[in-house]
Amino acid sequence: MEKELTTCPICASSRELAFREIILGRHEVAYLHCQHCGLLQTEPPYWLDEAYGDAIAGADTGLLGRNLVTASKLAVLLYGCFDPRGRYVDIAGGYGMLTRRMRDYGFDYLWDDKYCQNLMARGFEAEKQAGPFTALSAFEVLEHIHDPLAFIGELMSKYQSRTLIFTTELYEGTLPPQKDWWYYAFSTGQHISFYQARTLGAIAKRLDLNFYSLHGLHILTDRTLRMPLMTHLFMGKLSSIAAILIRRKLGSRTFSDHLEMVKKTGSHRQN
Repeated sequence: MEKELTTCPICASSRELAFREIILGRHEVAYLHCQHCGLLQTEPPYWLDEAYGDAIAGADTGLLGRNLVTASKLAVLLYGCFDPRGRYVDIAGGYGMLTRRMRDYGFDYLWDDKYCQNLMARGFEAEKQAGPFTALSAFEVLEHIHDPLAFIGELMSKYQSRTLIFTTELYEGTLPPQKDWWYYAFSTGQHISFYQARTLGAIAKRLDLNFYSLHGLHILTDRTLRMPLMTHLFMGKLSSIAAILIRRKLGSRTFSDHLEMVKKTGSHRQN
């Protein structure tokens, strides 16, 4: 293989062919594995235009449920470990579900996604506001990125933030068998990079950041986080209850956002 295919983009170690698989029912694709940092990814993804005919796969029936669970966990994390009154951006925010939910909980959250239409958080786009931002979030994004190191670095530079909170399904130990791990998503062709905890640790080291992981949320940050015991507790099964209490403490932005959008709409009509 050519050098750019066999060199890991994260740790620059040599990697080897792990397996080949048919994706989208027609493309035979090589999957390359780095034994040093654990990164597994496809060859350069020439099929992405085909894979992303729709920004969000129609087969993703769990999208709403995951957004609700993630938002409640995130609310607890931000309230306990970051600035509840800070400013945040959801990267690749899809239809705006998570941004809307976080604003409903009382956080100053903005939306960004160059591939999807903002349906639920209109008027609160990050591109209209300047940084710096307290933190960025990118949920279910890194598995879609072929150069995660460059992607994260560019985001942090663009939004003037050194904290990224994200999700991606991690694997442990040896590579999961192709027939046993649903996360490969061969039928959609959208998942092209797969990580272990040590992979994320290697990314943190390259970017001079710290890496934390808590209840399925991963954090890359220049801060030294001290996780209060209550944060650990409430990010688990009690997160939905804790998020309601946080909303009462911060004050929901639902109605104030409504008034702001009515004002904007009225101004546009007058013009």
